Amino acid sequence: MTASLTGTRIWLTGASSGIGAALADELADRGARVAISARRVDRLNEVSGGRMKSVPLDVTDHDAVLAAAEDVRDEFGDIDYAIFNAGAWTQTKIGHWDADAFRSQVEVNLLGTNSGIAAVLPRMLERKAGTIVIVASVAGYRGIPSAEAYGATKAALLNLAESMRADLAPTGVQVQWVSPGFVRTELTDANDFPMPFMIEADEAAAIIADNLGSGRPEVVFPLPMAVSMKLLRLVPQRLWTHIWSRQSSLR
Repeated sequence: MTASLTGTRIWLTGASSGIGAALADELADRGARVAISARRVDRLNEVSGGRMKSVPLDVTDHDAVLAAAEDVRDEFGDIDYAIFNAGAWTQTKIGHWDADAFRSQVEVNLLGTNSGIAAVLPRMLERKAGTIVIVASVAGYRGIPSAEAYGATKAALLNLAESMRADLAPTGVQVQWVSPGFVRTELTDANDFPMPFMIEADEAAAIIADNLGSGRPEVVFPLPMAVSMKLLRLVPQRLWTHIWSRQSSLR
């Protein structure tokens, strides 16, 4: 059953484009009080349209993340849902290993989420209420060529969310995670490989909003991609390597 979001206080990172921008609109349309964060101030203000609180933020700056959460609490009184959606994607060229690009994705995708959790969890524990939503990806289910950095960060987020959900179960603080397949965004527009079952960002946003507060641990979409990727977890490693080695950039 879809929970009412009217009057709920939501902080959303990575909101200047793609799924984040679409989700911000969807949440505001459903009556939520929404604070949005991203680095690109002009895009953030466009998304806000004067009906959301804009909190410009680079999630790789830990102290700035703590300050941003405090700013949102000062405005809203508290945070009911903290949705950590900020993400970076750079295709890995295995023959030209780019340690800086790898590090950048870790800093945004994983450590940025770590800072967000640090910013909201203590207060949620005090209240014995609140929901942390971590946006991961089906790319975290198994290792795929050219996604070494991105996939590693998303696998880490899946493990993090699952661990936190169990650890926080007695407290009243909820943890959900979102595992999108291919969604049409600026990130996927740059890809040069097939992207099956792709959906639009506004459809993804509606699915996420429908499931906030549902108690469902994982929100994964689109359905064909979800089923396919979960079944592929069962493929033996030797066969997996044989299949995917054909996609290696070194062939």
